Amino acid sequence: MGWLKDLSRSDAAQSLVYGLVARYARFVRWSGRWRALDPERRDAAHAMAEGRAIYAFWHSRLPLMWAFPGIEPGRVHVLISQHSDGRLIAGVMERVGLRVITGSTSKGGAQALREMIRTVAKGGCIGITPDGPRGPNMVAQSGVIALARATGVPILPISFSARRVRFLDSWDRMQIVLPFSEGVYAFGEPIVVPRDVEDTEPARLALERALIDLTNAVDAEMGHPPAVVGTVPRKKRSAP
Repeated sequence: MGWLKDLSRSDAAQSLVYGLVARYARFVRWSGRWRALDPERRDAAHAMAEGRAIYAFWHSRLPLMWAFPGIEPGRVHVLISQHSDGRLIAGVMERVGLRVITGSTSKGGAQALREMIRTVAKGGCIGITPDGPRGPNMVAQSGVIALARATGVPILPISFSARRVRFLDSWDRMQIVLPFSEGVYAFGEPIVVPRDVEDTEPARLALERALIDLTNAVDAEMGHPPAVVGTVPRKKRSAP
């Protein structure tokens, strides 16, 4: 994404692009025909969370996760990386009403974790991609589990898919939904990580399995094959 470096040099260009992409995302959401794969599970998940939740979703589904019933954009703070592509995503997320926390497991992670803990303590919700920002695809990292243990707030696995989409040629094959599409979204069972638990690996594996199953289910409903788990960004070739 070399063009992002050029974009980063112009505030006016950034603002224009962020606004256009945000308007496109809103148009896709409201022009589509969306339904819950399992409305009862969605309602039960929100009832258990009691308004406080850590929404976990794969990086490939980031563009529209803010848009589904039960999620209040104004209360959700999304963890976005400090990389150049992360700045683009952050700019768009802010324009659709989300708040942004900057950091990742590889850069700014400790500071981001502290900010997320403070956000939850004040009654906010967190949106996080356990396989972001650099993969491997659909492999959950441990940061979201650490956040859930520190706060006592349940993790709600969520995913979506749509009939009319384009998949980017990226490590996660990010799904870009086209306007006027049929779509489906799904919530998994809440995952609670006790504050006194020592071994968090079972919780990490449970989240990973839940998100894989949810994503495969919504993709199958929309006629798409399962995603390939474990892919990573291709290394750039050095100049000869």
